[in-house]
Amino acid sequence: MLDIEPDLSTSLFSHIDFTSGAVAAVSGGSDSTALLLLLKHHLDRTAPATKLLAVTIDHGLRSGSAAEAQAVAKLCATHGIPHRIVTWSGPKPSTGLPAAAREERYRLLAEAAQAQGIGLILTGHTADDQAETVLMRQGREEGLARNEGRGLVELSGRGLAGMAPATLYDWRSWIVRPLLGMRRAALRDVLRRQNVGWADDPTNADEAFERPRMRAALADGDGARRIDDALALAAHESRARGQLGLGAASLIGDFATQPACGLTRLDPGLLSAGDERATIYALRILLATAGGIAFLPDQARSEALFGRLKAGFLCATLSRTVVDFRRAGIFLRREARGLPAAAAATDSTVWDGRRRITLNDSSGALLIAPFGTAAKRLAIGEGKTPPSLMRAALAAEPALWQAGECLGLPGHGTTSAMVEVRPVVAPFARFLPSFDLAPARVVAGLIGAALVPPLPFSGHSAG
Repeated sequence: MLDIEPDLSTSLFSHIDFTSGAVAAVSGGSDSTALLLLLKHHLDRTAPATKLLAVTIDHGLRSGSAAEAQAVAKLCATHGIPHRIVTWSGPKPSTGLPAAAREERYRLLAEAAQAQGIGLILTGHTADDQAETVLMRQGREEGLARNEGRGLVELSGRGLAGMAPATLYDWRSWIVRPLLGMRRAALRDVLRRQNVGWADDPTNADEAFERPRMRAALADGDGARRIDDALALAAHESRARGQLGLGAASLIGDFATQPACGLTRLDPGLLSAGDERATIYALRILLATAGGIAFLPDQARSEALFGRLKAGFLCATLSRTVVDFRRAGIFLRREARGLPAAAAATDSTVWDGRRRITLNDSSGALLIAPFGTAAKRLAIGEGKTPPSLMRAALAAEPALWQAGECLGLPGHGTTSAMVEVRPVVAPFARFLPSFDLAPARVVAGLIGAALVPPLPFSGHSAG
């Protein structure tokens, strides 16, 4: 048993629900090593039967990475912790390497967790990491504001909230960051008291990358004050982002309906419902969802669209979404341009960023392609929604084709047994920060997407 202050591990982990076990991401650096040992100590005291798996990603980007992974394996064996090394194989990108490595790391961690039936991944991100993230984003936004001639008061607060305490990856695995309130120096003190060493990644000192440059800048002069200010800013903006999300969720719940698959109707009352910031945020989320875009549309362009909607009827396109304001309401649907070409149906894929398709046919003769002109043959009764809009929306939906013949939309008729199609909330499908749980949940309910898995925090849910 490690000689670690009980209060420390209790404060870090007591609010987390470990019912389904936990994967600890351990690189061998000080932060993740401390995370693993503190977590092991906590579980031994409170829930010794909990399934715990340490996973090390050997990225293969440095000659010493394999040896570092083996050192983690040795540490885990010493403490009786199951451990697995996963290698990032295949070609590495020549540009954007940090972002690509981060994406691959999360993918491999999630696969390792799912293989063990675990839906919870813990990472060792610290308060130092949080401050660096906020300051880097602040610097980018300030540079953008200057280039565009905007005042700094117009900076977006979304990015300045920093890393969320929890992020849902691929709508399935929760990534939790329990050390965001801990400074790296304090974690290293814990390791020193236990005579536990760690690896120092030389990449963290390579100022060819943005984060090491920021880390070096914070090591001198007024770095301590800048870190404190950045953490205070992150706390403030995270609260504001959560409130903005709650406001947007409420507006979507009150004013949005789905009269047909792929077609969202907004009651015009939304335009004068109150908080314009929340209204524009709701509009951006719905635009990205309808268009199958992973990122929210530009703030300035969204504000301009909102202003035009308030001025009266219009038909415009933003983020691959047609916005059609007419007497019957404001309608959002995927534009007809740029839809995926016909492709062989595979076991599971995300189509056009909007639909998760699961195939139940092994013939290899089926294609997925837009419904297209076949939608004109659909019999649609007259109602509050113009049939032409419903057909236009359905034309952009994925249909099953064979030998040039349309077999119909999945979920209708004989195609139901062959393929299943489920909508996805495009801007949050890959990464859903806990800040944005409220709007993600209400949009999932609106379009019929899978439910958001509950937050892995005791006494909390996705609501």
